Amino acid sequence: MKKILLLCLFFVTMLTARADDGYRLWLRYELVSNPQLLANYRNAITSIYFAGTSAAIIAAKDELQMGLEGLLGRKYVLQNNLSSNQLVIGTPKSSPVVAGLSLNAQLAKAGDEGFVIVNSKKDQKNIIAIVGNTDIGVLHGVFHFLRLLQTQQNIQSLSITSAPKIKYRLLNHWDNLNRTVERGYAGYSIWNWHTLPGYIDQRYIDYARANASIGINGAVVTNVNANATILTKEYLEKVAALANVFRPYGIKIYLTARFSAPIEIGKLKTADPLNAAVKQWWKDKIDEIYKYVPDFGGFLIKANSEGQPGPQDYKRSHADGANMFAEALAPHGGIVMWRSFVYSNESPEDRLKQAYAEFKPLDSKFKNNVAIQVKNGPLDFQPREPFSPLFGAMPKTPLFMEYQLTQEYLGFSTHLVFMAPLFKEVLNADTYQKGKGSTVAKVLDGSLDGLTLSGMAGVSNIGNDINWTGHLFGQANWYTLGRLSWNYELSSAQIANEWIRQTFGNTRQLVDTVDKIMLSSREAMVNYMTPLGLHHIMGYGHHYGPAPWFDKASRADWNPVYFHKADSVGIGFDRTEKGTNYLSQYAPEVKKVYENIDTCPEEYLLWFHHVPWNHKMKSGRNLWDEMCYRYYAGVDSVRLMQKQWNSLEKLVDKQRFNQVKMLLAVQEKEAVWWRNSCLLYFQTFSKMPIPAGYEKPDQTLEYYKNLNFPFAPGNGR
Repeated sequence: MKKILLLCLFFVTMLTARADDGYRLWLRYELVSNPQLLANYRNAITSIYFAGTSAAIIAAKDELQMGLEGLLGRKYVLQNNLSSNQLVIGTPKSSPVVAGLSLNAQLAKAGDEGFVIVNSKKDQKNIIAIVGNTDIGVLHGVFHFLRLLQTQQNIQSLSITSAPKIKYRLLNHWDNLNRTVERGYAGYSIWNWHTLPGYIDQRYIDYARANASIGINGAVVTNVNANATILTKEYLEKVAALANVFRPYGIKIYLTARFSAPIEIGKLKTADPLNAAVKQWWKDKIDEIYKYVPDFGGFLIKANSEGQPGPQDYKRSHADGANMFAEALAPHGGIVMWRSFVYSNESPEDRLKQAYAEFKPLDSKFKNNVAIQVKNGPLDFQPREPFSPLFGAMPKTPLFMEYQLTQEYLGFSTHLVFMAPLFKEVLNADTYQKGKGSTVAKVLDGSLDGLTLSGMAGVSNIGNDINWTGHLFGQANWYTLGRLSWNYELSSAQIANEWIRQTFGNTRQLVDTVDKIMLSSREAMVNYMTPLGLHHIMGYGHHYGPAPWFDKASRADWNPVYFHKADSVGIGFDRTEKGTNYLSQYAPEVKKVYENIDTCPEEYLLWFHHVPWNHKMKSGRNLWDEMCYRYYAGVDSVRLMQKQWNSLEKLVDKQRFNQVKMLLAVQEKEAVWWRNSCLLYFQTFSKMPIPAGYEKPDQTLEYYKNLNFPFAPGNGR
């Protein structure tokens, strides 16, 4: 008996030691917990028929066998003959069995990357078919089928045809060659350039698996503040090794190009894009890249922004610069993604107006393999921004969306902020470019203007932390990017539900509670950081924490005081005709709503208007009291999130439960810091008291002003 007890204790200890560290992301493949559903799945899937031998098909086979073994508790051996209750997987080209299923109409809608999943009959045998036009389509179908099982969906009457709405679905890594990550909060870069190409870390493969599972098909692996060294022979060999890992998963590799590379590594005296020698240098370099990486995707380029070199150094336009790269990439099928994030300290204009002013006149001037990559808002990845006016202003030029997954302005990886509502807010915004219904999403997918290039990118929040993203819930934002770029019609609630069920399990209480936490988290963060349209009042440089008082930066538009304009009269940036007239960059229908202080949505009020402190809000409160209400509501929301999470202690493994619990405590403390410091500072202008009934700040404004963070993360170069 003693031995049995010791043995039981051993197994209990082993199970406890196997606490979930988050590494598996949403691909956990845990045994289906519902006994009846497990039995149904097992009855519906008794064997697997797989056609094809490509690297993508092998990846799909391995994933399916691993997933089914984990989910259904059985090992499945591949069979060469058709049988009842079988998964039949392949393309019409690779298998006569698949070709005989008469799925041509569905496959015509699936395209090159999509898939069809149906319950069908073949030779009087019940089967589930997972079919694509290509092997990559099959791989995507396999991942989707495993998602259905993980989220415990009915597989008795499947009729799914799925194709991506966006062609280029990318992660942009701001990773440097020394493994630091600019604005990264999850450790060092996962790319170990020192050990490549000889050593292939398993993490590279798991990264590719995770991306393929949500439909991401491209990775820009280097920082937009580019280093020309990546274009040297030694590093191209390393890039090729990564590309070889990605290829079976349908993921192309992209690089950032430093505009001055012809000078720095080519020993030319100029980088003028119209210079013949410069053009030839880039043509030769790009030809060399394709010898190493035959399916190289192309370049992402940041030029003439924040000190980066670019065509304007030679009095050339952005179109001149982009087209030089485009001409060299075109024979290989590569594309140029030229970032529109440009602003100049020399310009007296409202910083928000500068991208439009530079790019709008260039509409139609770019080659057909050039896309302009535009941040979701006109400023810089703030907790809330209106959509960039470039969406709807360049109908002859493909525009790619750029989101930021890494939470540079959203509390870093210590704050739980589910970003799907932010992404959807922008996608659903109406540009009125061609009348009502001209949404940003329709601009992006090209349908509004008949354009064929479409793209959506997210600045990666991935590092070498064991759980990839620092905060466990940061994984949900990576997941969201993939799912929305595949299908932007998915709702925030749908995406949250999928992620929760795959990441934590399908227990009703758990799913419902985490769903409430996630769907409320973004609005909570806006309230305790930048309510009512406030923006860019974060700490200087590192952007950690509040510093609305800061005014010592080397350029005006790096100072928070530049953006909030608080004075004795009121607060907010006047961007109407009486102010900077930034609103003139939007369609008249959009401008009309925002320019009137009474019709402007209150979430953007201080973005577009300088508003008196005693202005009456929709709630009946004056502006000052409304600001206080929002800041306190934000903190209260975080405290509610803490209570909700604590209620799940018995439903979440100890390791992940404790990690999130501790980070929520950090978030609550920092939310209070945001609330107190901002209100104490803005109170010096409003001269109004914090309303009775609210807990009073426990520190003085001077205390908050004197806080210093010389080693705040995210500034790696």
